[in-house]
This record gives sequence, structure tokens and C-alpha cells, in this order.
Amino acid sequence: MRHAFVAGLLWLACPGLAVAHGGVSMEDDSCILRIGPYRAHFTGYQPERRATQEFCEDIPELGRAIIVIDFIDEELRAMQVEFRLLRDVRLLGNNARYEQLGSEKDIQQATLLQREAQAYPRGTVHVEQEFPAGGRFIGLVRARDPQGGEALVSVFPFSVGVTSYWKYLPWFLLVLGISGGLVLLTGGRPVAGSPAQADEPPPRQPE
Repeated sequence: MRHAFVAGLLWLACPGLAVAHGGVSMEDDSCILRIGPYRAHFTGYQPERRATQEFCEDIPELGRAIIVIDFIDEELRAMQVEFRLLRDVRLLGNNARYEQLGSEKDIQQATLLQREAQAYPRGTVHVEQEFPAGGRFIGLVRARDPQGGEALVSVFPFSVGVTSYWKYLPWFLLVLGISGGLVLLTGGRPVAGSPAQADEPPPRQPE
């Protein structure tokens, strides 16, 4: 029973370690952007601020940022891919969905940067943007097969220059779950050799 309870605590704590922002998530230590059934590597850089440090989703500081999307699935190279950066004018936050962005006119009005739809035969989309002020933004990728068909869409919300302590919550829950599990497994008894056990008085000898 105790083992089951500990497993439950860890299950509650661990999923948050891979919390996704829209179409972007962590998989095997890589930042993956999902565009319909297809995948691409997503990487953010701030060379003037953080040298070669890579970011997944949120951009920590103001200034120039570079976003690189590398197609993993070859099918994306033959598609017409459009990329936009939008201001999160509707305050949708990390749960933003494509249908919440509004009409095409609404999307155009919120657009900060746009790369018109085009093919990327080398499989890499490279975008640079200056962020003089912090806030919430939304990345939008739309890919369409040149032979026709419905557009594949990916939306990834992110922040710039915003310190969020919520991202540390999963680690706090993980530590809390492990600590609680150890207490249950030991029944609250101090572990052998611990300072708490060393402070206990020696057992009395019978007279």
C-alpha cells in the first residue's frame, strides 16, 4: 500500500516536468514542434545575451532572438509553410489554441512578424526578431500540401523577458512526493545513522 501511494505521488509530480506550450513539448531532451502528424525541432537563441544557450518555448531576456525550426519529417519540405509571430492580444496564455486566435483579419492585426508561405527544401526555417519589451506572444505555423488539402496548423505560446516561478512547481512537487514517500516507507522512524537517531539516549540497562 505504501509503495502504491509513493508511486501515485511521483505520478502526480512528474508529468509537469514535460508540460507543453501548445504544439511544443520536450521529447528525449529535444524540443519538438508538432505540425499536424509531422514533427520539427524547435530551438531559440539569444546570442548577444546567452551566447549559444538554447531555449525551448520561453525567451528569458529582451533583445534579439533567433528561432530555428528544423523539419524532422521529410514531408514538410515539400509543403508551403507559413510562419508568424503574434502578440497575445487576447491574453490566451499557455493554453492558446488556433481556433481562439479569431478570424484571418484578427490574426493579421495581431501579427508582429510574418514569413509568407513558401517551400523549405533544406528543411530549416530561420527567423530573427527584436523584442524591445517583454510580454506574451504566440508562434503560428501553417503548412499546406501543394497538391491541395487542409492546412496543418501548430500554435505555440511563449513569453519574452517574463520570470515565471510556475515552471519550478513540478520540481517542488517531485521533491515533496519523494520526501512524503520516504516518510511512509520508514514509518516516520529516523534512518540508521541519522542525526536524529544519534541524539536518542541509550537504552537503560536493567538493575
